Amino acid sequence: MTHQVPEIITHLRSVFTKKKKKKKKSETCLEKIRKMSRPITGGLAFLGLILMSLTGQCFGALQMGFYKGKCNSADVEEIVFRVVKARFLKDRSIAAALIRMHFHDCFVRVNGSRSEKTSPPNGSVRGYEVIDAAKAAIEKVCPRVVSCADIITIAARAAVFLGGGKWYEVPTGRRDGRISLASDVDLPSPSLTVTGTIQAFARKGLDVEDMVLLLGGHTVGVTHCLFVQNRLYNFQNTGKQDRTMNPTFAQLLKRRCPRNSNGGTPIPLNANTKNINQMDNSFYRQILGGRGVLQIDQEIALDSRTRGMVKKLAANNQDFNIKFGKAMVRMGAIEVLTGTKGEIRRSCRAIN
Repeated sequence: MTHQVPEIITHLRSVFTKKKKKKKKSETCLEKIRKMSRPITGGLAFLGLILMSLTGQCFGALQMGFYKGKCNSADVEEIVFRVVKARFLKDRSIAAALIRMHFHDCFVRVNGSRSEKTSPPNGSVRGYEVIDAAKAAIEKVCPRVVSCADIITIAARAAVFLGGGKWYEVPTGRRDGRISLASDVDLPSPSLTVTGTIQAFARKGLDVEDMVLLLGGHTVGVTHCLFVQNRLYNFQNTGKQDRTMNPTFAQLLKRRCPRNSNGGTPIPLNANTKNINQMDNSFYRQILGGRGVLQIDQEIALDSRTRGMVKKLAANNQDFNIKFGKAMVRMGAIEVLTGTKGEIRRSCRAIN
């Protein structure tokens, strides 16, 4: 697969730089993104309608093309893309790692031994070296201008695209945090109920559709036996396996994850193991068939609040890829530091 990133970026930016009337200042950047990114059809229109009116309108917040003219002739997004692509060509699993890192949103606030990076939910996040490489490449041409937070966001978009997903534009202008505490990590557990997960996403300003779409990121990557053993052997302290799990699939997992194992064996999050690094809608088809690996993945295929969304996404790969990009943009707009808040890191490994 050939990726002509400079041409893609140039073409898409020509779509997104058209001016539109300003909306009320009382709207937050996330509200604008959400309003603009609900169901749209027709070619590149979906991208334009999501983000075209963001340019210069998220006052003191995120903007399209934020770094244009700030790094001389250097294209920040192209630099990040090339770094991610180089790693992807050597290790395709990096796509899932970078998408997960963006979801966890912890790395850019690392600070010492008790930082968010060391929190148990973040312990298996990887891909930090890719962010380091992108930061180093940017610092050579544009020192102390581009935040680690933006690099992670741009890298995640590159990962989605290289993995076979749709290209989507991302607003930038984030700054890096100065505080990092392991106790601040508030990630939804994979064993939460649908209600609990909806509430966890709502605390971040994301709705039920965002939740279902972002869980679709489990179409790539792996988890570990530790997170599925209770479903296989003692679901909800019954001494039995989870009855919602496809019996044949359960037996397959039991062979990979024996009862008395240490839980460290990696297993694909997507039961369609033909290509665990491909961004597509196969995840939704699998969970509709009772082949969800994580409890929450299986439950969104069963709950009346989410099953309809899952069925629609399972039936249309194009729809999934379009909507997934929109959900990533909305997630990337919450709780960001902009303007004079925070700092621009010299290194993504520590605060200045």
